Amino acid sequence: MVGIRYPRPLVAGDLVGVATPSSGVPASLHDRLDAALDAVAAHGFRTRVGELARVDGVTSGPPEARAAELTEMMTDPTVRAVIPPWGGDLAVDLLDRLDVDALAVDPTWLIGYSDLSTLMTPLTLATGIATLHGANLMDTPYELPVEFSSWVDVVTAPAGAILVQSAAPRRRIRPWGPWATEPRTRDDAYEQPTRWRRLDGDDPVTVTGRLIGGCLETIALLPGTPSGDLDGFARRHAPEGLLVYLEAAEADTLETARLLHRLRLAGWFDHANAVLIGRTPAPESPGYPRLQALTDTLGGLGIPVLYDADVGHEPPQLPLVNGALAEVEWDAASARITQRLVP
Repeated sequence: MVGIRYPRPLVAGDLVGVATPSSGVPASLHDRLDAALDAVAAHGFRTRVGELARVDGVTSGPPEARAAELTEMMTDPTVRAVIPPWGGDLAVDLLDRLDVDALAVDPTWLIGYSDLSTLMTPLTLATGIATLHGANLMDTPYELPVEFSSWVDVVTAPAGAILVQSAAPRRRIRPWGPWATEPRTRDDAYEQPTRWRRLDGDDPVTVTGRLIGGCLETIALLPGTPSGDLDGFARRHAPEGLLVYLEAAEADTLETARLLHRLRLAGWFDHANAVLIGRTPAPESPGYPRLQALTDTLGGLGIPVLYDADVGHEPPQLPLVNGALAEVEWDAASARITQRLVP
């Protein structure tokens, strides 16, 4: 067995890179980007913004340019974390353009969610280097629930740190508005009560394993490719078993079921001790409710399945470290996750 490797913790004055491996930021949202950069600076870090960050379009540039920008920042010893503005749709076209061996020499924190899962999860699978799912740069100005850590808390935590977080009491349901009028305090940003639920019963559950997962629509692309060797990762790095977490960005319930079936048939739950499914703003298909989709695809696994977790595209986002040893405790009234940054 080989232990998980964690990038060096950040300290005040360290450099945070803003690479754009998927979509850039259109001019209409540059004020929000600037506010996010100010929020990073307020935590005591310097920032370096790549040339592709303020490029509009489906992607921020050709795949070669995006791969080169990400690689340069991830291998620059002065850059200690890389956090893209947000996700997008086509980070997959970087997978065969990244030299994972070069990225593993001096590990740098890679932070994000959504389309960034397409890169972060394969990096952890291939190298055993921890990556951080749960926020993008553009989310940084929002105040998180007191029950959460922030991405800054995680990347500054010392080796062996224990991070304890509890389920959010409320979630965001309002549509996104102009940045100038966006509510950013925790009391205003999240308005509807929420809680984690258990698919396979009501009994309390405590379960441990190594965290791995991300956005369902992108994770489902990985099995059968060199970037998706979850079985090898589990054998090399996770004798404790896995806690697999997934969340749908836009897939309706029929597409969600197809993607979950694909992962199940590819063996992605074979090493799982439990599955966490994040909340989603995605629609339900006519005649096929979300609960039925989850029951049809995951109900027969014989392991705990928790859903409506604080993961993904319906804020707030819970920071989860791919590769961390985690314990999830759940009952009908509460949920808690403890992450240990240990090899």
